[in-house]
Amino acid sequence: MTYAIDALPDTHVAALQRAIDSKTKPRGALGRLETLALQIGRIQGTLTPALNRPHLLVFAADHGAARAGISAYPQDVTWQMVENFLAGGAAINVFARQMKLALRIVDAGVAHDFGPREGLIAAKIAPGTANYLKAPAMSAAQRDKALATGRQLAHRLADGGCNAVGFGEMGIGNTAAASLLTHCLTDAPLARVVGRGTGLDDAGLDRKQTLLGTALARGGRPADALSALAEYGGFEIAMMAGAMLGAAEKRMLLVIDGFIVTAALLVAHALAPAVTDYCVFAHRSQEGGHSHQLTHLNAAPLLDLDLRLGEGTGAALAWPLIQAAVGFLNDMASFDAAGVSER
Repeated sequence: MTYAIDALPDTHVAALQRAIDSKTKPRGALGRLETLALQIGRIQGTLTPALNRPHLLVFAADHGAARAGISAYPQDVTWQMVENFLAGGAAINVFARQMKLALRIVDAGVAHDFGPREGLIAAKIAPGTANYLKAPAMSAAQRDKALATGRQLAHRLADGGCNAVGFGEMGIGNTAAASLLTHCLTDAPLARVVGRGTGLDDAGLDRKQTLLGTALARGGRPADALSALAEYGGFEIAMMAGAMLGAAEKRMLLVIDGFIVTAALLVAHALAPAVTDYCVFAHRSQEGGHSHQLTHLNAAPLLDLDLRLGEGTGAALAWPLIQAAVGFLNDMASFDAAGVSER
């Protein structure tokens, strides 16, 4: 599958920069907000960008390897947390309500039958991946279906008027999958990108390292993104990658959360490098591997709050800064309009 994602053109750069510089402030005084305003204006191809019907998508799925003890929590926590999301009780619910972001939970492959539910997008590929300690996590057909489903989800959002989407995830064991993908798709040694995830103690971290080494001994270190995704990925990671690519095709703004979400972006970037032109990196996760991902993508996150929750919480917390960037570009007076002398 090919993706029609163009690098951002330079068409509006000069005019946008003039508009930013003409505001009643010293040039560059709003720092990263000015860079952000320029990026959003380029994505939308206008001097007056708008954030329309913003959504936050939380992709959820189970991992077969979780039952081998790579997480501090049992696998059932995945579906239990999805129920918490649907009931409105999780951190991401609180932040999404506060930021007025439409929140949707995507069942990409949870080992549980939720039935039709308000706020739930049923897109299950299978009830969890296979155990990558013994076999590839997913077949090529499952991988491609997850990518295509994510792409379609993003296209439907865009067709409904949404032009900005944040990404979050839920899946016990998915920091391990993200570590394996990061190891395969960057130059980072495995030991540098394996962290404590949901709170492993030292013994648990050692066990996780050992198990992931076992996985690599079986499946190798494929540098090809599609092969790595099939070997070690999760359905939520694959579907997120497809959604990121689909959103960029529709020239949407992508708000990238932490370690697992950025692992999905590593896959998307390998398939279509221009996808990162459309990305705002919300924060730097406390999970050590995230810094390696950000370096590989040449990305500078907006926030550094020692977060390691996932769910898209960092993306939601960064949203007011995105609004501020658009707000000052549209509403702040120019020197001429305000009658203020320039230096």
